[in-house]
Amino acid sequence: MSVDQPLIVGNWKMYGLADSLAEACKVAHALADRPSRARVGLCPPATLIERMARALAGSVVIVGGQDNHMEEDGAFTGDISATMLADAGAKLVIIAHSERRVCYGESDALAAAKAQAAAMAGLEPIVCVGETLVERQSGRALEVVRSQVFGSLPDYLKGRPFALAYEPLWAIGTDMTPTVDEIVQTHTALRQAMVERLGEAGKRAPILYGGSVNPKNAHEILHAHEVGGALVGRASLRGEDFLAIIRAID
Repeated sequence: MSVDQPLIVGNWKMYGLADSLAEACKVAHALADRPSRARVGLCPPATLIERMARALAGSVVIVGGQDNHMEEDGAFTGDISATMLADAGAKLVIIAHSERRVCYGESDALAAAKAQAAAMAGLEPIVCVGETLVERQSGRALEVVRSQVFGSLPDYLKGRPFALAYEPLWAIGTDMTPTVDEIVQTHTALRQAMVERLGEAGKRAPILYGGSVNPKNAHEILHAHEVGGALVGRASLRGEDFLAIIRAID
């Protein structure tokens, strides 16, 4: 582990209605009874951010958003700015998740602009990078993710809290995961790229692993070299499963 305090964040994606807040409260109550050494966050759909922030007020669980626009305001129908997320109670935000890159064509330059907007609004951006299966099989995985680091992390992040999340695209929402050796190799290359890009700031930021993290594989992944936490998808929707992943790091 390369960071003093790991970060484990649940990404609810486009799941969750009002009654789902009970799962978030279950996590908060359990952590109050038995604290974890990790920082813990949940990123629900935008419709639930304010309600979740109120429900979890005073708890150790940090609430975040799943995306933000690069502008502070403007005529951008349907979009949400970083300042709006902060106003709703968010402290974190996921930037350039693989689904945003693949489904909406988000570029490294856009990721950098969004990350800067998030940091300027006082949010902690979690910037995602990751390769496709074709890129992995052709031996280009490290080249691809290094390039994404250099293109997606703005200078503005120097001296400000942020995290990087490695998400192999081919492992998102599947039962496939890289081997622990592959994760270590990739995270080590990412750390080097982060230091080259941001200097001292690149040494301190946690590198999360994301890609089919579940209660069964969490311990092995979370205790691997240079894995500073996890970005958890569907397993974070159930409080019991998410807690099992959190407990795996203690």
